Amino acid sequence: MSSYFTDLAQQYIDGAWRPGTGSWDIIDFNPYDSEKLASITIATVDEVDEAYRAAARAQKEWAATNPYTRRGVFERALRLIEEREQEIADAITAELGGTRLKAGFELHLAKEFLRESVHLALRPEGRILPSPVDGKENRVYREPVGVVGVISPFNFPFLLSIKSVAPALALGNAVVLKPHQNTPVTGGSLIAKIFEDAGLPGGLLNVVITDIAEIGDAFIEHPVPKVISFTGSDQVGRHVATVCAAQFKRSVLELGGNSALVVLDDADVDYAVDAAVFSRYVHQGQVCMAANRVLVDRSVAEEFTARFVAKVASLKVGDPRDPETVIGPLINSSQADAVSAAVEQALAEGATALLHGTATDNLVAPSVLTGLPADSALLRQEIFGPVAFVVPFDGEEEAVRIVNDTPYGLSGAVHTGDVERGVRFARQIDTGMFHVNDGTVHDEPLVPFGGEKHSGLGRLNGETTLEAFTTVKWVSVQHGRSAFPF
Repeated sequence: MSSYFTDLAQQYIDGAWRPGTGSWDIIDFNPYDSEKLASITIATVDEVDEAYRAAARAQKEWAATNPYTRRGVFERALRLIEEREQEIADAITAELGGTRLKAGFELHLAKEFLRESVHLALRPEGRILPSPVDGKENRVYREPVGVVGVISPFNFPFLLSIKSVAPALALGNAVVLKPHQNTPVTGGSLIAKIFEDAGLPGGLLNVVITDIAEIGDAFIEHPVPKVISFTGSDQVGRHVATVCAAQFKRSVLELGGNSALVVLDDADVDYAVDAAVFSRYVHQGQVCMAANRVLVDRSVAEEFTARFVAKVASLKVGDPRDPETVIGPLINSSQADAVSAAVEQALAEGATALLHGTATDNLVAPSVLTGLPADSALLRQEIFGPVAFVVPFDGEEEAVRIVNDTPYGLSGAVHTGDVERGVRFARQIDTGMFHVNDGTVHDEPLVPFGGEKHSGLGRLNGETTLEAFTTVKWVSVQHGRSAFPF
């Protein structure tokens, strides 16, 4: 595993590993023990340009390659991940403080998305549509967009880079990937290495490790990419969308969330507790779909809350390398400070701490708060850490109102003894995804993934990936002669 941080601490441009030419380095730290993993000289605007130009040169031949040939790359990449799974899991644990459970979860999903990309290479289909003009044949071709720029986040960097990179490549595009500066290896150069070893021709996947302090908007403003796929905060996503719109390019935005897990009066309380604890505290709460808010019908609130707090209190906090650890470190000190500040703000506003987690460096123990004033801004924003707000309600109508009272609309869940009651509830919520009798954290290769409101634009996975990374072209053929009015 350590060789990843030695060998892959470079840029990958036009099929060549090389250092950046910037004047400063990104230092890659282990968030648990602050060990320096790598030092990477950043890419400049010139290198971003070189990466996009290389992608544009390579893409035409790749698009013309038989899709059965293209899919072989993804089959080989999948086998390589399976062969190197333990090393990759170790790297995830080291670079982002992911627990063993989390690393396994991320790798499982990454393999599922690669399997889908094998099939996606063969998915695009053309159509022949009727015409009101005699003798005219209307052909609609589905074509790659050309070059896709991908910006991935720090929380699930391996998965969320692959989730855009692999399908974009499978559909005949080239890609330039900019991983988050906190996860440059598992979110960037490691993926380039896997595809290089799988036989992907040089230039089709480029990785630039850099920072907006160096390149500004050059990555999204560049004239080559036709689509920018961004996963991250809604504040940055708004800026990405604005720049893309000004450049007449498409943006696919997977942004933040403020999901709620709702426990109705007829729910299986023990099961709801298990779902709620996982939904809030998986990967220390650094998940866009995490259940920030746990809404409980007042008739079962006392029983649920007691069991919920007891289970959260039992979660082991500590070294993510320990298989027993459930709560590892947050990604950096600014995230840890922000989560601690949110807890203190809630208490200052009158909330009661049923469990008050303390912070030691980047390790933040879980907190459970209740009694937060209904007008608190904290109930409407994303808390990217191990803090749950328990909110009692009286009846379904009030629950629907509370769940929707947020600018976000990504995921959510409801627990009930009546599945169809749960479906009726789910359909009243302004989200892109909602789950009945399950957790809030789910992603599957065939099901449209994305949010409403401030949680994003567009969808990924399955057929919606085709829409994201391809375009359609109308070619008409006139058999015989057209009649022109002059």
